[in-house]
Amino acid sequence: MSGFLLDTHTLLWWWTEPDRLGHDAREILGEGAARISVSVASVWEIAIKTQSGKLTAIANFSREYGPLMRTNAFEALMITDDHALKAGFLTGAHRDPFDRMIAAQAMIENLTVLTRDPEIAKFGCKVLW
Repeated sequence: MSGFLLDTHTLLWWWTEPDRLGHDAREILGEGAARISVSVASVWEIAIKTQSGKLTAIANFSREYGPLMRTNAFEALMITDDHALKAGFLTGAHRDPFDRMIAAQAMIENLTVLTRDPEIAKFGCKVLW
């Protein structure tokens, strides 16, 4: 597999505030030609934060998620045992489990992460903003 993997904030901003995206990320997503993946870890993170009230960007995320994915032709990237092992054994001080999973998936699947978070690149995956 090759293409791009969206960090959680990139996904949210594309759907709600695309002007916040970096030029390269906005261009890639706007063209619609590249293969774009969304980790189910991001879906889980958004659901948790929406349920807790910490995130209100998409009011009914559980209902809107599917149509948004289809409209954008994004592919859900499931978590495998290889992804989980890689994420669990990544070295570095960054402890966010969602970011660790995204980095691990990107490395295993040869994807470039669209993110503004410099901590993700420290795991050794390719990033672009």
